[in-house]
Amino acid sequence: MTSASEEARGPLPASPNELHRRLASLGIATTTRQHAPVFTVEEARRLRGEIPGAHCKNLFLIDKNGQAWLVVCLEDTSVDLKALPAAIGSGRLSFAKPELLRRSLGVDPGSVTPFALINAPPDSLNVVLDESMMREEILNYHPLHNAATTSISSSDLLKFIRACGHQPKILALPSRPPPVAF
Repeated sequence: MTSASEEARGPLPASPNELHRRLASLGIATTTRQHAPVFTVEEARRLRGEIPGAHCKNLFLIDKNGQAWLVVCLEDTSVDLKALPAAIGSGRLSFAKPELLRRSLGVDPGSVTPFALINAPPDSLNVVLDESMMREEILNYHPLHNAATTSISSSDLLKFIRACGHQPKILALPSRPPPVAF
């Protein structure tokens, strides 16, 4: 029997082991490397060592209409959040609160990843993948926690996302120009 608080919370999120079993069941090969927990792109750069492939970042956003958005891009992409709504077809965007992140994707801040779509009901949020990221052969993301990095091919990432019941938009994200040095 489940308690009222368990029903309100929903099912428990998948564990990294469950994620890896799901990937294997889909015939997706990955490589995972453990490291100290990281919370920012800068921390990840210092601690990841020599992990081949493109390293990525993930933005969990909410629009003015209450729609959640997972935007995934290369770590060096400086996404223009003011121009992004026109590009993706959303209302004005802001970063979602940690409670919504936990409820929607089952992960904590610093661990946002497209692998967390394993925890999201089909079509419960919008997924946007940067087209320049998807041209890379190997992509790197946290496997539901920020103390490891999992490498996956871009084609297998699409296969996984679609198997979770989500249809990602792949498009060029608007980026802010780099600051001009004087």
